[in-house]
Amino acid sequence: MNPEQLFWFIPIASVLALFFAWYFFRNMMKESEGTDTMKTIAKHVRQGAMAYLRQQYKVVIIVFVVLALLFAFMAYGLGVQNPWVPFAFLSGGFFSGLAGFIGMKTATYASARTANAAQRSLNSGLRIAFRSGAVMGLVVVGLGLLDISIWYIILDHFVDEASNAQKMVVITTTMLTFGMGASTQALFARVGGGIYTKAADVGADLVGKVEAGIPEDDPRNPATIADNVGDNVGDVAGMGADLYESYCGSILATAALGASAFFLVPGMQLKAVFAPMLIAAVGIVLSIIGIFIVRTKEGANMKQLLGALGRGVNASSLLIAIATFGILYMLKMDNWIGLSFSVISGLLAGIIIGQATEYYTSHSYKPTQNISKSGATGPATVIISGIGLGFLSTAIPVVTIGLAIIMAFLCAINFDVANMLTAQNLSLGLYGIGIAAVGMLSTLGITLATDAYGPIADNAGGNAEMSHLGPEVRKRTDALDALGNTTAATGKGFAIGSAALTALALLASYIEEVKIGLQHIGQKILDIPLPNGENMQVETANATIVDFMNYYQINLMNPKVLIGAFIGSMMAFLFCGLTMNAVGRAAQSMVEEVRRQFREIKGILTGEATPDYARCVAISTKGAQREMLFPSLLAIIVPMLTGLLFGVGGVMGLLVGGLASGFVLAIFMANAGGAWDNAKKFVEEGNHGGKGSDCHKATVVGDTVGDPFKDTSGPSLNILIKLMSMVAIVMAGLTVAYSLL
Repeated sequence: MNPEQLFWFIPIASVLALFFAWYFFRNMMKESEGTDTMKTIAKHVRQGAMAYLRQQYKVVIIVFVVLALLFAFMAYGLGVQNPWVPFAFLSGGFFSGLAGFIGMKTATYASARTANAAQRSLNSGLRIAFRSGAVMGLVVVGLGLLDISIWYIILDHFVDEASNAQKMVVITTTMLTFGMGASTQALFARVGGGIYTKAADVGADLVGKVEAGIPEDDPRNPATIADNVGDNVGDVAGMGADLYESYCGSILATAALGASAFFLVPGMQLKAVFAPMLIAAVGIVLSIIGIFIVRTKEGANMKQLLGALGRGVNASSLLIAIATFGILYMLKMDNWIGLSFSVISGLLAGIIIGQATEYYTSHSYKPTQNISKSGATGPATVIISGIGLGFLSTAIPVVTIGLAIIMAFLCAINFDVANMLTAQNLSLGLYGIGIAAVGMLSTLGITLATDAYGPIADNAGGNAEMSHLGPEVRKRTDALDALGNTTAATGKGFAIGSAALTALALLASYIEEVKIGLQHIGQKILDIPLPNGENMQVETANATIVDFMNYYQINLMNPKVLIGAFIGSMMAFLFCGLTMNAVGRAAQSMVEEVRRQFREIKGILTGEATPDYARCVAISTKGAQREMLFPSLLAIIVPMLTGLLFGVGGVMGLLVGGLASGFVLAIFMANAGGAWDNAKKFVEEGNHGGKGSDCHKATVVGDTVGDPFKDTSGPSLNILIKLMSMVAIVMAGLTVAYSLL
């Protein structure tokens, strides 16, 4: 089959994903929500989540309109931007928001049904929660590939260039810009949702558990509904938008790199563009198979539950590894065996990072158990142990990503080490790194299902507690919830790893956008300085990545590059500081409100009066809306200003600095936060004195500190890394035309 015929498998696979998402949603809706009390609680959570999203989308729409008008001015006024970019930007944001909205809507309907199913058996509860999470996974990959397919068909029809090779470069670089819309929406969803959920969680834990001594999710706690709403808006809607952007970004960046690497080989260029899309399409089918494999037996312990999910994920990963060889062979790609191993290096990196995250954050293993043990000497030692664990946990993911990068690069160039930095090999190697990112995300349909499962199980536990279901049911929902904490931490590690590879591919794609930008302003010749003081002239359209690196003198001796690197590194820490403080301020308001209700509404703690849940939901919503704007806009403004001040060299430094520091910091924060959470769970299972003990109170404090680490600042860093790259790509034309230095 020729590439044009194979292309149609991509939209077909996306429709298949959306069909199975609908199928799982419909089956979940057929299940009973349980008692009237369970239905009422689920309704409160659902209404709170939808009210929050409505408010968030009102703010986001204003930002999108302003940015779209800016891009339209750049395209139609200044002539430094592709005229399709404003529309691509809006479509990326729309589909990213839609993916998060559908996933969150499903999660809010699934939690009560999971709690009710847990009355029958552990496997029934797991099945409903996991397949409801699969709706999120399949909607993300389905909408992502559908968006890519539609844009390719539109641009293939309308773009008219001098040669087919140049046309393919323009198409792929234009498609890449819709990633900025997805990134912008994802950052607002992550930051806003993270602030909402952690303000509620911190307030509920500090006043409810530590001060009042009541259990988690107790209906007497005024913040408990807000806490359950937060799980959905942060961990479902936020994570869905985040991974939608990573998924599309990796495919589109690799397609753009393929169009550039095979620019002079027309027959191979189209195949290189379609290869990442086809790998993702086959990954959808194999993810669906993996979803049907997941099941467990009654009375399963944590390791057995993790094994049940692991079987589905690992089966999908193994099948896509085998299928990749077949896809690239059918395409008759040059060096198809080497490129297949590049994909496998990405897959293996994803699995290793997931396993390392599980080891450091699951209470089945020593590191988290040791944090629980340190609770015997108070909260300070819990915090010290957690921070130490977080720092240590960065080693394996960083080394793994480093090995994946070099292996993907070398496999793509047939291990031609002597010539690895020639122009052609550099382009091929970067294509290999891009396709490794696609490999890591190819089974996103099921890996995201394991992540979205977490907040569904957490809400199910909350519903069971508030509805006063029997101890056996609560024991089952606790097991599902603890599993959800680990899968959420694993999912965050996976998201961070994929963000690193995607950002590296975007870094290379930025140079392609610079080339297009120079052509927009009419610069047809590059005067490249040579070591002997003379200049070499190269046509802009035919210039390689090496030519552009020399033209802009992108090296470590260039002060513009170094300044950019410092700013990029600072951005990761500045962003975390802003979001952590935002959670702190919002949480203070929540703590004061919960204390006020305990003090003024007589009979709450005895169960004779009902707390004002709506007031706490309103406080979290207002706090998140107010606090999310500045850090999110900063991520957009800083790359723009860096480009205008320091030019292409400064932007390259910014992206490298942001990627290096942001990647390591994100792993540290996600793993430290996940370990603190599960250390508390380990004590609550009856270890080290159990619930209500001094050790338990110490680990609750540790968990409270870890909440914004793992659910606000840490996960938002993935998007910060990619959004800065996307802003740089979209602003490349402005940078080359108007930079001061």
